Amino acid sequence: MDGRGQVTARLVAVALLGLLLLDPPILGIFREPRLWGGLPALPLYLFLAWGAVIALVAAVLRRGGD
Repeated sequence: MDGRGQVTARLVAVALLGLLLLDPPILGIFREPRLWGGLPALPLYLFLAWGAVIALVAAVLRRGGD
């Protein structure tokens, strides 16, 4: 696979991971009102999952086809 194809495959994998992290059954785990470090669990999870997906996309694009 050429460099561009590898980047595309990695971005597709990151997108699928993002969909999995935001899937309703996974989000259902955080339905109960709990606090993590004084913050509500669901918004904290959503923010961290979203940030992780963005960081992974940045890492894939920065690395390129190496």
